[in-house]
Amino acid sequence: MPKKFVKEFKVIENSALNATNFLIRVQSDTKLPEIKPGQFVNVEIRDAEEIFLRRPFSVFEVDSEQNVISMIVKILGRGSRKLTEIKEGSTLSLVYPLGKTFTYPAADDKILLIGGGSGVAPMLFLAKESGLPVENVDILLGARSKEDHINVDVYKKYASLHYASEDGSLGEKGFVTQHSVFTNNLNSYSKIYACGPDGMMRAIAKEAKAANVSCEVSLENLMACGFGVCLCCIEPTNKGNLCVCTEGPVFNINDLKW
Repeated sequence: MPKKFVKEFKVIENSALNATNFLIRVQSDTKLPEIKPGQFVNVEIRDAEEIFLRRPFSVFEVDSEQNVISMIVKILGRGSRKLTEIKEGSTLSLVYPLGKTFTYPAADDKILLIGGGSGVAPMLFLAKESGLPVENVDILLGARSKEDHINVDVYKKYASLHYASEDGSLGEKGFVTQHSVFTNNLNSYSKIYACGPDGMMRAIAKEAKAANVSCEVSLENLMACGFGVCLCCIEPTNKGNLCVCTEGPVFNINDLKW
C-alpha cells in the first residue's frame, strides 16, 4: 500500500466558481508524492468544534513543480461550508494521497468521462492526464441548471465538452444518461469513467453493461478515517464487503453488486 502522509498545507487560493462550488488550492513546503486521478485527500475542518471528522475531497489538479493540490469543494453540509470560508494564507491539515486510481486508457482508446455534482473534479483530472488526443475524449457533465455548472472551458484542450442540465438552461435538457452523447452509439467508446450521485452512476453502469463497454466508477460513500478503520464506507462487492476508502473509491462496475 502506498505511503500516506499527514501534513499542513498553506492555502494559496480560495475562489468561488459559482454559488456553491469553490476552488481551493493548497501548497506544500515539501515535494509531493505521485497523485493520480481518482485519489482523494481527507481534510480537517478547522475552527468548528461540532465537526469532528475530516472531509474527503477528490483531487482536481496537481502541480508537481509548485507542490500544489487543487480541490473543488461543493457546499453540501456544515463541513464543506466551513471549509469554503477559509482565508488565503491559512493552513489546512491533509491526509494524502488516499484511495486507488482509475485505470489509465490505452493509447488508442476512445473514452467517455461523466461527472455529476461533486464528481466533476476527478473526471477533469483524468482527461488532463489521459494523454489522449482531444478527439478521443468526451466529457459529459450534468447539473440541475446552468448556475450549478462550473466553467471548464480551459479543458477544451483535452476533450470535447458536453453538458446536461435538468432544466435545459445549459446543454441538453435532462440527466446525463438522456444526453445524445450517451444514448447514441455508446459502444463506440472503449472505456467509460464516471463519478457523481449514486443513482447516476448506477444508471450509467446499467447501460455500459448492456453495451458491453468497460466502465469504472468512483464511489462517494460516506468516509471518515480514510484508512479502512472506521468501516463507515463499506460497499458490498463480488469480492466481499470492502472499504471504499482503501479498496476504492474507484471500482470496475463488474466488481459491484449493482
